[in-house]
Amino acid sequence: MPTEDESHKMIMSRNDQATAIRALRSAAPYIRMYKGKVFVVKAGGEVFGDPEMTRRLIEQIAILHYLGIRVVMVHGGGPQLTELQKTLGLDARMIQGRRVTDEKSIDATAMVLNGLINTRILAICRDLDIDAIGISGVDAQLIRAHKRPPVKLDDGSNETVDYGFVGDIDVVDAAVIRKLLDDGLMPVVSPLSADGSGVLLNINADTVAAAIGAALNAEKLVLCTGAPGILENVADPTSIVSYTDLRGLKRLRDEGRIVDGMLPKARAIEEAIRGGVRRVHVISYKSPESILAEVFTNEGTGTLVVADVNALSPAELGTGRQ
Repeated sequence: MPTEDESHKMIMSRNDQATAIRALRSAAPYIRMYKGKVFVVKAGGEVFGDPEMTRRLIEQIAILHYLGIRVVMVHGGGPQLTELQKTLGLDARMIQGRRVTDEKSIDATAMVLNGLINTRILAICRDLDIDAIGISGVDAQLIRAHKRPPVKLDDGSNETVDYGFVGDIDVVDAAVIRKLLDDGLMPVVSPLSADGSGVLLNINADTVAAAIGAALNAEKLVLCTGAPGILENVADPTSIVSYTDLRGLKRLRDEGRIVDGMLPKARAIEEAIRGGVRRVHVISYKSPESILAEVFTNEGTGTLVVADVNALSPAELGTGRQ
């Protein structure tokens, strides 16, 4: 006869088993729907400052990969680059959420993005048995870009800013990534690129993720941020916008509710959806299992952005998800 403690453990084990089975049953329709589809997942550099958080994020991406979803991961490295710039005595200047990159800073950018961050991600992927491969926009001419000309800010200041060695994307060669995906590999993409003369250019990682998503006609673009999603009130983390569309996104921006680092994200979201990405999700990397909750449950965790909310079904409008 089992002791009382042993009986309790058996009951707990059966409860855990039942919970796992229910979760699998609930996720099955989504697994069937998304198997073979392309997801682009972008993570900002903030997450990579915490080894535990980094691993938790990549473990979620690994599950997508194991389930047959064709995942492309795009990463940033802003905080790490800022830290290296300070160590080297270089100024880190941000304007409207975008980094100014001078001639000395572009070398530091290559060190951080193509070296430190990309390699750390690949090391975790090796431990998780993901066949990942690190590339940048320079590799196989994946991203062809040109140096951004000086631009006049639209903030009423009439200031003209030269962003330096910052690139604007001309074209993404989707065939490069498709070949890797067809071989069962998971591309881990650094947003560094170059112009036709081989001059290195720094490109915003959100912009790169959106362009890759559009080029691949991705099912989803998932932006993992420090915020819980897009907020109605930036000072209130509970004011999450559950779902919106391009009109709603414009309204939020025009009302000044989208500021700083969320500005390039909003532009990237618009470009992705107009380019053919079906759905964009803005979620927090700080929330446990946020990617899995967003992909495999109705409720989700962050903000869903689509072309037009009127195209969402009543069930989707009821939950705001998927």
